[in-house]
Amino acid sequence: MQNSHYFKVAEHNVCINLIGLDDELLSLLPSFLPFILSDRPDELLFELDVLANLEPVTGGELIRECVTGNGYTVVYKFDDGSYQYIIKDIKKNDCCMLITNSDFSKCKCVIYGDKSQRSFGLNNALMLIYAFAGSYHDTLLIHASCPINNGYAYPFIAQSGTGKSTHSSLWLKNIPDTELLNDDNPVVRVLDGTPYVFGSPWSGKTPCYRNKSAKLGAITRISRADRNYVEKHAAVQAFASFLPSCSSMKWDKTIYKNICDTIVKIIGIVPVYTMHCLPDDEAAHVCYNEISR
Repeated sequence: MQNSHYFKVAEHNVCINLIGLDDELLSLLPSFLPFILSDRPDELLFELDVLANLEPVTGGELIRECVTGNGYTVVYKFDDGSYQYIIKDIKKNDCCMLITNSDFSKCKCVIYGDKSQRSFGLNNALMLIYAFAGSYHDTLLIHASCPINNGYAYPFIAQSGTGKSTHSSLWLKNIPDTELLNDDNPVVRVLDGTPYVFGSPWSGKTPCYRNKSAKLGAITRISRADRNYVEKHAAVQAFASFLPSCSSMKWDKTIYKNICDTIVKIIGIVPVYTMHCLPDDEAAHVCYNEISR
């Protein structure tokens, strides 16, 4: 028994096949509902088979165990460039085993545990696949909170806990005609030489899953300070500021080069800033007045 489901995220089509499972996919992935397609599209970014059973592949090189903030991911790489990932929750329970080909276009996985754990594992597998398959198509999955104003998107980047969401909320409160596109993992994609930001099915703790896009206006790193001021970066600083916010694998030379090349394209078109700020209303006005010029 196979149930196939199709979705469009940032104009990329994806397919998820449930094979031999009784699960209702959207009960595991409710945030994907705004992105659903009714029919199979002609082209796919990737196809993921979710199987009832899947044997692990042996003989791979253990790359590392990554701490993801809400769990752990153990990475194995094989001589043909394929990967195996073990995705664990914060208690280190196995939630998903994912096996991919080298460009992440064909993947298969098995999910474990209760419904919450299965949902966690599948969501994280899909984020991972999307980020690395997308790298071949001028597409970045970034860690950011992103409001929209006047037809432009302004993603705020920073380490977790620095205040990205706080600064977005200050824009929503103080800057007229501002709305939230995504609060944790928007997608940046270059189309016909123009960078756009898209909503995604992944938005962290804030349920903001919007199938919407806007032109990228500026990229702004949030940095806590004792006063509010904006610093514009030259190219090298801009690259160094933006790169850590992009989902990447430094050990995979092809994917890492793809991501770096896309960043270079983006920072050649839009400015990158650091907003040194307090968590106050004035910060929103200072930031908006500078970066929205």
